[in-house]
Amino acid sequence: MASLAELGDDAVITVEAWRDPVVEALGHDARSLYVETFWLPVLGPSTILLLRRLAAALAASPTGCAIDVAETARALGLGERSGRNAPLLRTVGRCVDFEMARVTGPSAVAVRTALPPLARRHLARLPQSLRDEHALLDSVPGSATVPIDEMRRRGRQLALSLVDLGEDADGAARQLARWRFHPTLAGECATWAVEARRGAPRSAAPAERACRAPG
Repeated sequence: MASLAELGDDAVITVEAWRDPVVEALGHDARSLYVETFWLPVLGPSTILLLRRLAAALAASPTGCAIDVAETARALGLGERSGRNAPLLRTVGRCVDFEMARVTGPSAVAVRTALPPLARRHLARLPQSLRDEHALLDSVPGSATVPIDEMRRRGRQLALSLVDLGEDADGAARQLARWRFHPTLAGECATWAVEARRGAPRSAAPAERACRAPG
């Protein structure tokens, strides 16, 4: 994979959507009020503006698009300086640091069009008023505020237990869905558990086993 530094010499950058079915199902559109309210203090205004602009561009062109570096920088109020230390490239770098984007080639990036719910470490950076507001969302039916990494951890624990009890991937996924896991995440966790028990390489450390449904 190319490094971020290689983007600095390009006048045009190719942008494509970073496809992540779980984040897209459980997260928040980059142009949403959730992102504007809660991700803004973490990522900063220029990063949010760039993500919003790219999400809109990819909504209009789902197969990808090209952005003019100098024009985009001026449109976002980031100045016209070019090169590897250009403000726009630093903003792209912040997206990469927070796993909102990744460099996929010498002049190409993949960008999330949906952002995950804030993780606990990010919530800690919010002012108290916003932490309180975020906590209130947990009481709203259907809101998605639990960090996806935590939901995935719980789902994998439960899926492993279900597989150990004799369920196949479809059966485990159905049971997870009954326990109110999103179907996309339920299917991912069930498939992971079956492959883990078959001895396939895991993408993460082994999950602890659990025997109870989530509370």
